[in-house]
Amino acid sequence: MCEKTSSSRPRAVISRSALAAASTAAVDAGGRVADLRRDAWGHGVLAIAHAVTAAGAAAVLVDHSEEVEALRLEGIEALTEGVADIDASLLYGLPDADGTLRTTPVMRLAGRVLSTKPLKAGDAVSYGYTHRATQDTTAALITGGYAQGIVRALGNAATVEIAGASRPIVGRVAMDVCVIDLQGSDDVELGEDATYFGGRGSAGPGLARWSAVTGLTIAELIAVAGSHADRGWEA
Repeated sequence: MCEKTSSSRPRAVISRSALAAASTAAVDAGGRVADLRRDAWGHGVLAIAHAVTAAGAAAVLVDHSEEVEALRLEGIEALTEGVADIDASLLYGLPDADGTLRTTPVMRLAGRVLSTKPLKAGDAVSYGYTHRATQDTTAALITGGYAQGIVRALGNAATVEIAGASRPIVGRVAMDVCVIDLQGSDDVELGEDATYFGGRGSAGPGLARWSAVTGLTIAELIAVAGSHADRGWEA
């Protein structure tokens, strides 16, 4: 097995261009107050507050008085009571239940390939052996598990995007990692991104599948995953 050491936490990568475009689309669609509770649904309050108010929002709704004071120092009106009437799905680039995206996802949740291992037909993966390879293949171990919001129900039921292709999560999701069937692809590099949801590729609407599998709302899923990831930025 080839191995490479890495943090077990996935990355919540925020796209600057997607955030600017989604903020404008959300404000233009109507409303005055944006929902930034739960750390802006796991995206980070400060950056989202700046983007949505720059696009024309009058105020943002947050959880705590400390956030209100911090944002007012930035010249941003913040509230802890009231109703947010700006469409959060547009603001964060979230899919509808059927997977339709009206704006590009602002967050891309990505693990990294830690190791790869050849599997023979009949070989089992992860604990409990809920999956056995139906043919010779290669498996990849990637960062991200149920401790980081990759819900255990997603094992054998969802996919990730690696090297531009969707690959299934196989076996049970562990605390900090999960296993991916590379389905014959042997050229995946160690350290390569494995996108759970978001971005501009096939994983973009992935949260719709997560919601269907787990019974949780898209808001619940992204807020938990975003808050348990290392946040970063991309263009």
